[in-house]
Amino acid sequence: MDTKLTLSLDEAVIAKAKEFAKRNHTSLSQLFENYLSELTRKEKKSDKEDISPLVKSLSGVMKLPENFDFKNDRTQYLEKKYK
Repeated sequence: MDTKLTLSLDEAVIAKAKEFAKRNHTSLSQLFENYLSELTRKEKKSDKEDISPLVKSLSGVMKLPENFDFKNDRTQYLEKKYK
């Protein structure tokens, strides 16, 4: 069911959006609806899938000391690699 929505936007933004919609053979309404759909879809997906299943399965495989300094370890590795 379609519902009307009234927005207040800068004139220049509206003009550019209308030009964009025309070049892409769509309406401004469809363009905005697609944008909102994509925006909310990404939000849902990122909440659920922050970590891939492969990474989840590998997490916890390697145990490191609590005070392990990742930055220092990486620095030492890079210094050794590029000497």
